[in-house]
Amino acid sequence: MLPGAVIGWDLNAALALGDALGIPPVAMAELLPVIEAVMVAKLNEQMEHSHG
Repeated sequence: MLPGAVIGWDLNAALALGDALGIPPVAMAELLPVIEAVMVAKLNEQMEHSHG
């Protein structure tokens, strides 16, 4: 584990947000892992550039 790195999202919260927005759970389950992987990589990239 890297100090200060993002390693993932709270997927339960993301699923709840999708539900509140009216997005079907099947669609959320299909899309969230892909979206999470990209966002985690980008957040860590941004944090690396701002701290190093």
